[in-house]
Amino acid sequence: MLWTVVSFIGFTIAVAVISYIKTKGDDQTTAEGYFLAGRGLPGIVIAGSLLLTNISAEQLVGTNGQTWASNMSPISFEVGAAIACLILAFFAAPRYLKSGISTIPEMLGLRYDRTTKLWFSIAYIILYICVQIPVILYSGALVFENIFGLSGILHCSKLQAVVILCIAITVVGSCYAIFGGLKAVAVSDTVNGILLIVGGFMIPFLALHILGKAAGSEGFAMLDGMKHLIEVYPEKLNSICPADVQAPEVPWPTIFLGLFFLNTQSWCTHQSFIQRLLAAQNLKEAQKGALFCACMKILGFLYLALPGVIAYALFELQGNQVSTMDDAYPQLITQVVPAPLMGFFAAVMFGAIISSFNSVLNSVNTMFTMDIYHEFINRDADELHLVGVGKKVGIVFAVITMVIGPVIYFFPAGLKTFLDSLVMLIGLPVLSGVFGGFFFKHLPRYAARFVLVFHVIFYGLFLLTMSGSVHYLWAISVLLPVEFLMLYIMNARNKVNQPEPWVQKDVQAVDLTPWKYRWVMAAIVLVGVLVVYAIFSPLGIVR
Repeated sequence: MLWTVVSFIGFTIAVAVISYIKTKGDDQTTAEGYFLAGRGLPGIVIAGSLLLTNISAEQLVGTNGQTWASNMSPISFEVGAAIACLILAFFAAPRYLKSGISTIPEMLGLRYDRTTKLWFSIAYIILYICVQIPVILYSGALVFENIFGLSGILHCSKLQAVVILCIAITVVGSCYAIFGGLKAVAVSDTVNGILLIVGGFMIPFLALHILGKAAGSEGFAMLDGMKHLIEVYPEKLNSICPADVQAPEVPWPTIFLGLFFLNTQSWCTHQSFIQRLLAAQNLKEAQKGALFCACMKILGFLYLALPGVIAYALFELQGNQVSTMDDAYPQLITQVVPAPLMGFFAAVMFGAIISSFNSVLNSVNTMFTMDIYHEFINRDADELHLVGVGKKVGIVFAVITMVIGPVIYFFPAGLKTFLDSLVMLIGLPVLSGVFGGFFFKHLPRYAARFVLVFHVIFYGLFLLTMSGSVHYLWAISVLLPVEFLMLYIMNARNKVNQPEPWVQKDVQAVDLTPWKYRWVMAAIVLVGVLVVYAIFSPLGIVR
């Protein structure tokens, strides 16, 4: 245990030192320097930051918990994300950089009006503070409780240990997000991304080795473990499910409907993701970042889905099956990671947790400061004052989320399902408003607000009354087309009153020359997606 603690602290400090060295000379006194890293991020840093913003303990614990409870169908969240990254690179990035925006609500304000900007800023901030950041904190605390057994060391309950760990994660993460700005967040994300690739890919191979040994292997245990998995649990390796399944399984038609909409929303309009892209040096680097990230997401099933299936098979052999899906991955870690490497893996997990926490917190600070405070409270505030406001409000938001985080302990349905279904309460109308605003040039100013109210009412009613009997992805599959139809009708009716189409202005924020290898990378991504689905289907190893 001592070596685990020492190595964990050592790796964690190393990331902090690298981040400090890389950012110590940066100008943090301007809003653009603090919130957008001076619009100077290269593609590789954008890719690493996008990946780490997306992957945290709620992904590692939640998605692997889903595959433990069902099958490989949740890989659609990862493999489908690669397609969403293509949309980000080819469609969303050029338009966002053309307007030189800092936030997604700012884009909505440019397309519609200031009131729309305010509405969506408030909605996003509430969603992040009350749902997304608390889930990140709780899932991270859950993992570290299982790795270090803090409740046993301190002789307290599991809930009390979770509270203590939520406080620790908040304090460390806030140092990056509040005092370091986006550049510190992005640099730490890149370093942690490298560690995550090493540590994350290590788990399935170690787990297959242990599974092979448990199954009686006398030869190459890792291959025997995979053979045992394919022969005994082929149904667990299937990623194609019937249309009437419930969460956490994914109905196959929704891969092209609701899940596609969810992934597009997450990667193309989610503020904490988009903010990395908005900080790009130019369009070429933004597209590099999105496409490099797409390639990494194709391989995400190796550490975000397959370990959950292996855990199920291993626990069945051992006779110590866990009772809830969110306990599967942490218990697997404690069994398969060798003691000398546990500190390194703990540092990897901590880095992923911190990266997601500080990324979302930095986005909340940005939206409040730029979209609400500067726009509606103090329009005359200078750059230095805005940075100060961002830091102060960041502390307040961090404390609020730290209080809410442990409450997730009382939601037994699974972290990933809980997060994905609730995020779409705000996420889907943002997608409708942003993309609809690009497609339809004659929309009235109230259009996005009307869709927001409509969606919150009807999707909220669905969550309250039908979420137990109908998969939430079906609700998303229906609602987005309905909302686009509403926008189409409003656009057609308003065209008479507003014959002049909306024209997006190029503010010359960055160079918009695209990356010349973007189509080659897109082809590689599409082939990779098809190969992964073919492997985990009745055409592949499931057969």
